[in-house]
Amino acid sequence: MQIYLGLGSNLGKRRHQLGVALEMLEERGINIDQRSPVVESPAALPANAPTEWSRPFLNLAIRCEVSCSPMEMLTLIEEIHSTMGRKDREPGCPRPIDIDILLWGKKRLENDGLIIPHPRLHRRNFVLTPLISMRPLLTVPGLGKKTLIDWSKELSHHIPLWMGILNVTPDSFSDGGEYLNWQDIEPHIEAMIAAGVHIIDIGGESTRPGAKPLTQKEVWLRIGDILKKIMIKIQGNPLRPLISVDTYHPMVARKALELGVDMINDESGLTSPEMIKLAKESSADWVAMHQLTLPVNPAITISNDSRPEKLLQSWLEDRLESWQSEGLDLNRIIFDPGIGFGKNHLQSLEILRHAGEFRDYGLRTLIGHSRKSFIKSFSINNDRDLLTVGASLSLCEQGVDIIRVHDVPSHTAAYLGWAHSVRKR
Repeated sequence: MQIYLGLGSNLGKRRHQLGVALEMLEERGINIDQRSPVVESPAALPANAPTEWSRPFLNLAIRCEVSCSPMEMLTLIEEIHSTMGRKDREPGCPRPIDIDILLWGKKRLENDGLIIPHPRLHRRNFVLTPLISMRPLLTVPGLGKKTLIDWSKELSHHIPLWMGILNVTPDSFSDGGEYLNWQDIEPHIEAMIAAGVHIIDIGGESTRPGAKPLTQKEVWLRIGDILKKIMIKIQGNPLRPLISVDTYHPMVARKALELGVDMINDESGLTSPEMIKLAKESSADWVAMHQLTLPVNPAITISNDSRPEKLLQSWLEDRLESWQSEGLDLNRIIFDPGIGFGKNHLQSLEILRHAGEFRDYGLRTLIGHSRKSFIKSFSINNDRDLLTVGASLSLCEQGVDIIRVHDVPSHTAAYLGWAHSVRKR
């Protein structure tokens, strides 16, 4: 039986507690076959709660294969709670671990000690974001045909995942030449992980205007050894960030998948037969980015007399039909409208304003706007990182699933300040 569990902790060393709980589940015979990234959320406090209870939670979800019954699982969870020192007191009080049964296949169950599906699953962003990262098109038994993404659109905001950029290139528009050697790359990765990055996106070829296209072999020579070091570095960490490779080359994607990466960020939009075949055969997530030229040619853009978001929606509709005919699992495809790729400054800004609407098609949405030239049109202030942060908070409000940025620490800090003060509904 395939089930989903939610785990949370807001007491002690929270990441450590989550790791211990995962180990204890596996030691007790629970086969975990997928894990979401870890997201942070404010504590859900009752009225007049003590100030010291206001400790943010770290949350994740796991998909498991089990042979036990729901009541046997509940007994196992209660035993783990007790072993880890949880004492059930008043609702909302801090706890070292909190494990909930979210879904049990298509089963519905209600008795004195257990309700499945979890009755508040579809009203909690800290549950929906982890679940959507694994299965966005999942429906909740007893709640009709709405998918998890549909439910998330009804909340005041959907917790985003932060994708940190690592360009192993000498000529990228923003950070070219900064991360060519492991001694420079390793502290950058560590800083992103410490800031709470969910995905690290590794690229070996610049697609900025005027960039020289590389062969597949040249790209792999740049990133192959670095990628191997990264995979070794995160090996054995049950709460590690996901690893993505940014490429439109099938050979590079195939080699990266062989090393165990979690995602391919396909700038060619998942249109080539080779990439479609790889996506179908792998279990990795696949970003499909819209573009008109690679590298970017500023002279070739969407027509000025068209609404860019409508054109992209039409493109996405066509691609969805094609992907479905090819037998691809749409749960694993993420749409990127390709800010700056075949769009002028005003068109990029218009797409940014409509970014959340792309989720209406049932796919997760990724936006990569960080430090791009259209950001300069916002202000006479030339600090592209600050301007990017401001735009990113708008994307948070729109419910964008994955936000791709250079400066992860500034973004995660700004987001947490916004998330803790946003009005709930």
